[in-house]
Amino acid sequence: MKEIVIQVDELTKEFGHFVAVDKITFEVYKSEIFGFLGANGAGKTTAMRMLCGLSVPSSGSATVAGFDVYRQTEQIKKSIGYMSQKFSLYEDLTVAENIHLFGGIYGLTNRQMKEGRDRLVERLGLHNEMKKRVGALPMGWKQKLAFSLAILHRPRVVFLDEPTGGVDPITRRQFWDLIYEATEEGITVFVTTHYMDEAEYCDRISMMVDGKIEALDSPANLKRRFSASSMDEVLFQLARGAKRN
Repeated sequence: MKEIVIQVDELTKEFGHFVAVDKITFEVYKSEIFGFLGANGAGKTTAMRMLCGLSVPSSGSATVAGFDVYRQTEQIKKSIGYMSQKFSLYEDLTVAENIHLFGGIYGLTNRQMKEGRDRLVERLGLHNEMKKRVGALPMGWKQKLAFSLAILHRPRVVFLDEPTGGVDPITRRQFWDLIYEATEEGITVFVTTHYMDEAEYCDRISMMVDGKIEALDSPANLKRRFSASSMDEVLFQLARGAKRN
């Protein structure tokens, strides 16, 4: 039986009379790559903020890594990693200083810090870049470093909000190789993306339209259901009647 890491039941977020997220229900399993897709304004970011403990739901229920989104937000924050669409590292600090800073934020011991740093440096091949300022690194390296730091503390879930924006296709593919490695180590990946070819890499995908989940299945099953040759076509069919832009 699959272990449920994220459980969501009729989760809703209202801003006055505007319903940003409308009674969404789904589960995410351990080591799964779960794609959370939809056009701009569909409610993806609002939903993710609730799951990260950054926004209180209006109604419904949800747990992340076993913790309640209403009462246990601090425990959620300690159990997850997060990488935003905007580059989130400190460009005036060196690679080594960023690693040390994030290790401290996550509360790692000296031993955990060293093990995490050695693992990160080996995986990314950053042996000769440790003393370089992050701002001097190519964008692709910055993105891969940001992801590696988001999982430095071995979280149960990592949330990725459009993590590959602005990087070339080859670097995007390398970034996804890091995601696969993370899932092999037991980390669950919850990802939003505007690149529909990346949706093909997910185990399952939820498609949001106007605050509601209109479809949830594997990429292959969704394409079969909508008689589509690509995820672009699936999204177009679902979103063409959307009222939000």
